[in-house]
Amino acid sequence: MRIFSLITALVVAAVLYGLVLERDRLLGFAGVTGDAEPETPVLEDVAQAETAKPEIPEGTVRVIALRSTVQEIDSAVFLRGETAALRQVEVRAETSGKIISEPLRKGAQVAADQLLCAVDPGTSDISLRETMARLLEAKARLPEAAARLSEAKAQIPASKARILEAEAAVPAAEARLLEARAGIPAAAARLAEAQARVPEAEAGLEEATSRIPEAEARLAEAEAAVPAAKAALAEAETRLPEAEARLVEAKARVAEAEINLNAAQKLQKGGFAAKTRLAGAEAAYEAAKAGVQSALAGLKAASSGIEGAKSRLQGALAGVQSAKSQVEAARVGVQSAQTQIQNAKAGVQNAQSQVEGAKAAVETALSAVEGAKAAVILAKSQLESSEAGVKAAMTGEESARSAIQSAEAAIAGAEMNIDRLGIHAPFAGLLETDTAELGALLQPGAACATIIQLDPVKIVGFVPEAQVARVKLGANAAARLVDDREVFGQVTFVARSADPLTRTFRVELTLPNPDLSIRDGQTADLAIEAEGAKAHLIPQSALTLDNDGSLGIRQVTEAGTAEFLPVRMLRDTVQGVWVAGLPDTVDIITVGQEYVTDGVPVAPSFEEVIQ
Repeated sequence: MRIFSLITALVVAAVLYGLVLERDRLLGFAGVTGDAEPETPVLEDVAQAETAKPEIPEGTVRVIALRSTVQEIDSAVFLRGETAALRQVEVRAETSGKIISEPLRKGAQVAADQLLCAVDPGTSDISLRETMARLLEAKARLPEAAARLSEAKAQIPASKARILEAEAAVPAAEARLLEARAGIPAAAARLAEAQARVPEAEAGLEEATSRIPEAEARLAEAEAAVPAAKAALAEAETRLPEAEARLVEAKARVAEAEINLNAAQKLQKGGFAAKTRLAGAEAAYEAAKAGVQSALAGLKAASSGIEGAKSRLQGALAGVQSAKSQVEAARVGVQSAQTQIQNAKAGVQNAQSQVEGAKAAVETALSAVEGAKAAVILAKSQLESSEAGVKAAMTGEESARSAIQSAEAAIAGAEMNIDRLGIHAPFAGLLETDTAELGALLQPGAACATIIQLDPVKIVGFVPEAQVARVKLGANAAARLVDDREVFGQVTFVARSADPLTRTFRVELTLPNPDLSIRDGQTADLAIEAEGAKAHLIPQSALTLDNDGSLGIRQVTEAGTAEFLPVRMLRDTVQGVWVAGLPDTVDIITVGQEYVTDGVPVAPSFEEVIQ
């Protein structure tokens, strides 16, 4: 019985919808015009229509549906936002002092780096000059300290060199002492040797005298060998022309054999000669070449015989000269032996003098060793003194540099304090507050003025997460202010992080504002250019929720049952809401969607047919 009650309620709702909301169309459909009262005919027609409708099966719910087709909606993303200054800063003091500048009134236009507040400098200039004087004094001391350091460092290598020189002199002196001590036995040995050479020189004289007859006999023998060497040379020279003739003959045979070989090869290729002939020609050519080699060898042998004969002749002549030299040498040996006897006697006297000199050199070397050891001690003491001077000079230079750095730091601090005495505008803009009054005492952190920049100006909006992907940097945008002015700009910022409370993303538009007519904090409606989207325009009353709380609609399937489809809302308008996520064509239940669930059979009445 409940189903029939629902059906009756739906029918009554449809009739009331037609009478109240679609009264004119219903009157036109009934054929009534003007001011005539159409109630009775309309009710009769509706009654007839109800009587003419076929009976629906039990369990089927009658609903009103709307057939919707997807449409291409415009490409704008619509938001509500407000204007905001591009920059706003509260300029504060960094030092304490009394204001000595006239105040600027709020609303005044200020330029970038314009003086807003001037603080009394007090003794800052005096401190700066005093610090600069200390810096000049410290810089004047630095060259002197550097010069002392350089001078002290220059002395260290000389001191080390003197130590090395003195230490190197000690072994040399000791070596000379040892050498002098070793020289005494050597001098004594040379004396004994010189004394022993006297008899030896006398024996050498006797031997040299006995060698003269032997050298004269060898000279006669060498002179006799010269004629035989000359005859052998003449014989070798006669054999050379014969060897050259044999070489010419062998080369002629090679040329002849080469001609015969070429002829045999050509005849063999043409098939006019046997292979044996070609083989014989090749053998003859090889034999001819071997004959050339043999003739060359004979020619070389003849040339070698001539060279050998010449060598023997030269050897014989050299033997004669050598024998003559030996004779002369024997005679010179006699003279040399006589000279050696005299030298040996003189050497005995010289060796005796050397023994005396060696003993005197030992005494001199002992004195040199003592002097070298004393020079090492003196050089080491000079090095220690130089190193101490370097340390003292380095300390003086570091002190001078520290004084310079301290003075420079003090100057930088004084200049910074002087710079802080003038508070300047960080950018061009408008004063939102008066600057500090003349005579006011400012402390560090106290406010001087507030500056805002309105050209260009920003318009800030917040886009839902469902549409944030459609908003792109650089996209053109328009805004309508509360005074119906329309302004245009571009998207310059899209937040990457959502607001944790509203789950929306901040979007900023930047647009020119040369006349400063757009103020900070004005409400504005934004339209941002974006790519187009396909959507359905449906009545807001057709929206419903499923058991999970998802927003959607219920459609009439081809099987005649109800089915829930989730949707994504794009835009709310006066004509209805634009939603996405539906098929291109869908039958949307607009009345009765709350009384059915998925799979329930429905009997739809389409709004187009009713109208």
